[in-house]
Formats: sequence, C-alpha cells, structure tokens
Amino acid sequence: MLDKTFDPKTVESRQSERWDAAEIGRPAGDGVPFTVMMPPPNITGSLHVGHALNHTLQDVIVRYRRMKHDRVLWQPGTDHAGIATQMIVERQLAAEGKSRLDFTRDAFIERVWEWKAKSGGAIVNQLHRLGTSPDWSRERFTMDKGLSDAVRKVFVQLHKKGLIYRDKRLVNWDPKLHTAISDLEVEAKPNKGSLWHLRYSIAGMPDRFLVVATTRPETMLGDTAVAVNPQDERYQDLIGRHAILPLVGRLLPIVGDDHADPETGSGAVKITPAHDFNDFEVARRHGLELINIFDRNAHLNENVPERFQGLERYEARKRILAELEELGVLERVEPHDHTLPTGDRSGVAIEPWLTDQWYVDAATLAKPALAAVEDGRTQIIPAQWEKTYFDWLRNIQPWCISRQLWWGHRIPAWYGPDHYIFVEESETEAHAAARAHYGHDVELVRDNDVLDTWFSSALWPFSTLGWPEQTPELSQHYPTDLLITSFDIIFFWVARMMMMGMHFMGDVPFRRVYIHALVRDEHGQKMSKTKGNVIDPLVLIEKYGADALRFTLAALTAQGRDIRLSESRVEGYRNFATKLWNAARFCQMNECHPVAGFDPAAVKLPVNRWAVGELALTAAKMAEALDGLRFSEAALGIYQFAWGSFCDWYLEFTKPLLAAGGGGAVETRATTAWLLDRILLLLHPIMPFITEELFEKLGERDGRLLATASWPEFGEGFVDDGARAEIDWLVRIISAIRSTRSDINVPASAIIPLVLKEANAESLRRVEQYRGLIERMARVDAAEPSREVPAGGAARVGLDEMTIILPLAGTIDFAEEKARLDKELKRVAGEIEKIDKKLGNAQFLERAPEEVVVEQRERRMDYAAAADKVRNALEMLGS
Repeated sequence: MLDKTFDPKTVESRQSERWDAAEIGRPAGDGVPFTVMMPPPNITGSLHVGHALNHTLQDVIVRYRRMKHDRVLWQPGTDHAGIATQMIVERQLAAEGKSRLDFTRDAFIERVWEWKAKSGGAIVNQLHRLGTSPDWSRERFTMDKGLSDAVRKVFVQLHKKGLIYRDKRLVNWDPKLHTAISDLEVEAKPNKGSLWHLRYSIAGMPDRFLVVATTRPETMLGDTAVAVNPQDERYQDLIGRHAILPLVGRLLPIVGDDHADPETGSGAVKITPAHDFNDFEVARRHGLELINIFDRNAHLNENVPERFQGLERYEARKRILAELEELGVLERVEPHDHTLPTGDRSGVAIEPWLTDQWYVDAATLAKPALAAVEDGRTQIIPAQWEKTYFDWLRNIQPWCISRQLWWGHRIPAWYGPDHYIFVEESETEAHAAARAHYGHDVELVRDNDVLDTWFSSALWPFSTLGWPEQTPELSQHYPTDLLITSFDIIFFWVARMMMMGMHFMGDVPFRRVYIHALVRDEHGQKMSKTKGNVIDPLVLIEKYGADALRFTLAALTAQGRDIRLSESRVEGYRNFATKLWNAARFCQMNECHPVAGFDPAAVKLPVNRWAVGELALTAAKMAEALDGLRFSEAALGIYQFAWGSFCDWYLEFTKPLLAAGGGGAVETRATTAWLLDRILLLLHPIMPFITEELFEKLGERDGRLLATASWPEFGEGFVDDGARAEIDWLVRIISAIRSTRSDINVPASAIIPLVLKEANAESLRRVEQYRGLIERMARVDAAEPSREVPAGGAARVGLDEMTIILPLAGTIDFAEEKARLDKELKRVAGEIEKIDKKLGNAQFLERAPEEVVVEQRERRMDYAAAADKVRNALEMLGS
C-alpha cells in the first residue's frame, strides 16, 4: 500500500538512483535520432530560476521523445566561465594573503583546476535534483582535451582564411580586471550625473564657437574632431574649418556626419574616437586621428598635457573642469540621468579603450547563418525573435575574441623576434613555421591572451560530438534537432553557433531554436537581489518537490509571454501531486490493479467508454502540443484530464459501481487501473518523480521503468460519441447546479429541490438514469419536471433546451443576497473605473514600466470577469 502522504524528498532520491543505474539518458534503440544540446551552465554557477525553466523544458521534450522511441541524445556539459572562475580563485588567494602574480601562469592554472575538481560540479548536482535526464556519461567541459583540440583547429583554420586577424579597435575594457569583456558582461546601471556644455572656439573666427555637451569631460583631451550634421544650415559654413581644443590647443577638423543630430543639444558633437564606440566609427569614415588617453588602469597617460598625466580618471575630471571654468569655456552644467556601463563582475565603470586584440570577421561568417534562417533551414520559435536575430547579424561588428586572462583557451599564436605572428595548433608546428620563414631556429614568445568563453561555446554542437574526428555520434546527431535557450544570448551564443556550424560542418547546427521568455515575479517585475524578489528554485524544490516546480514552469510557459512565478503557484501544483497520490491510494484500496491483456476499446459501460475516449483525446492533443513546443498547452491538458475528468468526475461517478460489485465493478476496476497508468505515462515528461514512483508501486512491473516506457498511442474506435455526449451532459448539469449554489451563497450542507422546466424526453431519461449521481454530487433532492416556477423564490440557470430551477425558499434570504451582490457589483465597478483612469492617462502609460501597465490591464480583465459573474448571479435570482 502506498504511504498515506507523498514525500517528494524520499521519492526523488530513490528514483534518481534508479534512473542513474539504468542510464536512461544513453541513446538507445534504432529509432530516428533526436538531439538536444544542453546550454552549458558555468561551473561557477548555482541553479537559478532561469536554469530551472530552461532545463525543465529540455527535459520535458527529451523524456517525451524517448517515450516515442526516438534515439535521443541530450548532450550535457559545463562551461569553464573564464572571468568568473578566475575571479573566484583570485579571491581565495587574496584570503590567503596571496595574488595571482605570486604564481607562475601554469601554477595558477593548476590551482584553478583544483578548485574545479572540488567545487565545479555543484551546478550538475543541482540539475540532478531538478530531475534532468541527459546522457551524463557523455558530459563535456569546454576545456577538456577534445574540445580544446577543436578550439585550436578552428582558430588556426579561420586565421589561415583571413577570418581571424589582429587589429587595433575599441573594446569594453575593465580597468579593475584588466581585460576586455563582452557586451553581455556589461551592465547599464542608472546614474545621476551631469551634462557639461563646453565652448570650442573656431580657428580664424574669433567671434564664432561651437558648444558641445559631454557626460565625461575628461575624455576631451582625446578629442580629434567636432561633427555637425551636413544638413544643419547653422554650421554648413564651418565644415572643413577647425575648432580649437581647450586646455590643449589642438586643431580639431569640423566634419559633416549624420552622427550629429541637429535636434539634440546644440547639434555639434565632440569626437573622441579612442574612447567612444560611435565616435570610433565617425573617425573611420573621415580618417581621423585616434588618440588613446588612458592606460590599463584608466589613468591618464603620456598623450595628455604633463600636468594631467597619471591622474585617475575621476580626479582628472575634477581638475579639467576647474581649469575649463577658469578659462570661461564651461558654459553651463545641468543634471543628467543616464546609464553607466559597468563591469558585471568588477563593479567598476568600463572604459571604451583602443587596444590590439584578436578579432573574427563576423560579417563574412554571418551571411550563411542569416540565409539559413531566412530560407527556413533553422526555425526560430516564437517567430518574433527572428527579427532580433536578423537585426543583429545584418549589423554585426568584428567579434573581439581575446581576453587578458590566464584561465581559458590560450590563443595559439607565437611571436618571432620581429613580431611576425605564427598561428599553429601546437608550439612544435609554430617553430617549424618560423624555421621555414626565417631559414633558421628562432626564439618564439606565445601570446598571453586567452579566448573569449563564447568562442569555445560557439563550437558546442559539433565539438561535443567528437569533431574534428568524424565520429559515429557526429554523423548520427549533427545537425541537432532542438536548442532551447533564453532570448538574451540569441546573439552571443545562438548566432555564433550558427556561424561556426555553417562554416565548419556545412549545415545548420539545429533545426529548431526555441526561445523561452523571462521568469519574473508574480507582479511582473524582473527579479533582482536589490528588489529582494529573487525566487530560489532550490528552496522551492526543498519545500514543494521538484515535480511541483517543473509542472509550474511548464504550465506557465506560453510562447512569447514572460512567466510570472509565485510560490503560491508552485504550492498549487504540489497540491496537484498530492491529488494524484491520493487518487492512486483510492485505486489501490478499491483493488484497481492493471489487468494483463485489458482492451480499453472493448469496455461497455458509458462512463468507462467516456473516460477512455477523453484519455485518448488528451493524449493526442498533448502529443501535438509537445511536438509544437507548446508547453503550457500540454501541461494544462493533462492537468485538466487528471484532476478534472479522472479525479473529480470519473472516480466519483464510478464509486457506486465499485460498491455494487458484479461485472460492472470488474470492468470499472480494470478501466480505472488502465486510465491511471496512462495518466502516469502522459504526465511523466513533466512530473517524472511521482509518476515513476506510482508506476513502480501500482503494479507488477518486473523492474521496468516508466522513463523507458512507450508513449500512449490510440487508433480509431476509442472515442464513443454517444457516451461522450451522455457523460458530458451529466458533468454539465452537476456543474451548473454547483456553480449556481456557490454564486448565490447556498450553504454547502443544504439539500435543495431541483425542478426542470421544459426538459425534453432525452434530458428526462438522463435525469432518471443518473438521478442518484446528480442528487449526491449536486446536493439536490427530488429532481422533477415542471412547467411552472415554484412560488417563494428560486434561482434559475439555462442548460441546453431546459431551465434548471432551484427553489430556495427558507434556504437563503433573497433580499439580503441581492443586496450583497449589488454591493459587490458596485465595488468591482469602482475598481474597474480606477484602472480605466490610469490606463486612460497618457503620462501613466509613458512613465510606468511595461510590466506595470500589463499588470493593470490583466487586473481589469479579472475585475470585468468578476462583474460578469455577479451579474449572472443577480440574473439567476430574477433581478
């Protein structure tokens, strides 16, 4: 007998061990290959709610496809997370009073590997707790030997084709970590700053000057031009002349460029090409000088007047402003709220910095990746994200792939005595190339930089399958079938995998890309530590079980819509698990055991034929939804059948049959057991733990696992239209009576008369046949036909051709109930009016965050539905 209550912790631990022992994740059988690439979480990471959503959706699909007998490979692995991992180890060293620089490079890297061996597997263990089922025997790491070999080969091949090169360009420079960082590692933090308006005089025109505005006056020392819009009539006569840079005296060419907006400020813009990304492009268009005024610490360097050299950037700002004010060229200062690009790990303002780095010619690689989505070889779901993908790839810039770190894939480049660069897969090959170049052996110095983490991640779909070796896995599982990921890395990861896959494999890395939405809090707010609204999935698993969290995330995942997650939702689906457990106990206690050879198409009783048909329809709709990646539709479909059709209706309808014994009871017991087994099969991809436990405990399975069972398939003959119409009518009449009772506050204990007005012969037959169920489940008595409405007050509700009348004299006070409903209607109308005023206020719509506006609109819909319900109740009472 099942335990009285469902204990998720015990069940999860035990079933995880059974799955691991059976290696359910290994590709098996000779079915069609179906491959999913797990986005590799950082080894520094801990399971957050985004991980929980992403991996739940992946696991739902791979468990489903496994049950469909596809040869499923869900490829797991982790990412070395260059900056994040190096920072953790450096903090450990700092706690010991040491620095990375106290070690040789090799010794420090060995220390990182030690940390990885000890602590780097936490995220994998947490994914186990969630119930994920990839092929853990194939777990890869972006710095394991095979993947490192692939990285070097890709780098060398791209370099030989001119698609990787070294260049001096602007990068996001972190002056604390002393490395270039990607845009994804830059946070735009709100900043209450100032806008300083400076006057630049015009050479040869003592009465003319241009006013330029800046939030960073210290960068003016690197100005090399002033731009005005060529269509701006105010300044057309100045194009080709020169402005004079205050404090320095440098002549700045005045150029005409569309970057200058006549409607913004004075219409004139200072151009600092070495410290602003937009200005850098202006400089390239006009051949302007690039003057770098900062060193790696963001201190002013030798390219500024001597009195400013060595100053920290913010100290330099103070001194420069003081001198500008003294010169009388600081026209005015005004408060200015703007965003400050900040390193997400260092917490300091990043500096656009001109430096030599390694780049990928992304524009060339992007062309096949664009075409693959345009012509449908790769489908992005929802389709709205195609525009984002296209916009990024059509406007792509060179990809900076070098990082000034020690932990990561070291760039396979060596420098000769004259700085000639040799790019090879090994030092031996580099020396051979140098010998051929110089005619003799020379000393080579290897490049100190490592590759951007996203470079190795871009190779994930084929490097994890064994490339550059032509392995069986590579031939069977590339292209992959599905990638599930979040919108924020469409460019950083998805697009780059597309580029590398098309270039090196000649085909797309995946057929479909599913972009899931953001998980917000219950009010639609983005989760953040500062707001204190972060939901920890591990806490939810501990409290409610992994199945409840998984089902919640699946049920809330509608394509293109952000998820509003609350603990109460998870608690609600924990209650669903409890409901299923209790239903299974009920079946056990009533001896509903699986019957070998049972044929559901042969059952005779209408209630059993109805339940079998509803199950068949649910299975078909659920399979269609999962095939289409419509997760909420699949989850809510099985929820409605399991909780509603099976637990609330079928089990209640069949209690008298089970109690009566005889042939009806035998058929019903077998049908009940068969239905429960199929519920477990359909629900398993979403709630694997409880379904596996119940499957094991409810029958003689000979050690078989539900995880490796077959998805239920139904042919013709399972849906009996007659039985469906009959039992659906029974459900509707009981529901109508229950709903009416609830809406007008009829006490739950009260048994009230039921009168049917204008009922036809078929309805009367059904009432007579199911009288006992109607009276017991709707709490009514003496269901009788009548042409008259009984005196003394009654509630009325229509059902098909007849009117259901519930005489309520002596049961409720009609006047009091009508007064209550009138008061409630006024309250709800008042709430709707308040919301309408907000939504009709242009200032509110302009200033309020989008999620607040959405929440107000949703609240209005809820109140409108509540108002309709009250009006219906008043109508039932004859008001």
